[in-house]
Amino acid sequence: MTLEDLVVIGDYFVGPSGLATVDDLADAVPSGGRNARRAREALELIRSGVESPMESRMRLRLVHAGFPEPAVNVDVFASNGTFLGRVDLAWPELRIAFEYDGDHHRDPGTFRHDQRRSTAFNVEGWMVVHATALDAARPALVFERLRQAFEQRRMESRAARHEGARLTA
Repeated sequence: MTLEDLVVIGDYFVGPSGLATVDDLADAVPSGGRNARRAREALELIRSGVESPMESRMRLRLVHAGFPEPAVNVDVFASNGTFLGRVDLAWPELRIAFEYDGDHHRDPGTFRHDQRRSTAFNVEGWMVVHATALDAARPALVFERLRQAFEQRRMESRAARHEGARLTA
């Protein structure tokens, strides 16, 4: 199994299935087994709260591409406290979300729900980058979109600091 496959399985065990903890998985790794080193490496990358294999895979690919590790399954609220939805992966301090849209998102009802939700996120200042199976297979374009979102947030932060300094001067 690849490292990514081991992490996907580990995320499943410590995720909503509740079948194990990371400590349980660590205890199950033989100290001198043939693949023990890879298993211990996977343990460092396993996260609780991941709800799908593609969330695990995309999280690992994002980190491997140089992005900061995202939080998993983040609840997003409007400024008035209304729950807007849960995003797959996020950098909440930057208000950037990453959503993996599987094939079930083609259903008209799911599509309409997702559109309303994305609009609410945008109104609340969140940038949402969506990925599909095509992006998972060839992620360069979605990584570039995410890089642009990070750059946009950096520019906004710089402008806000500049404006704050101007107002206090």
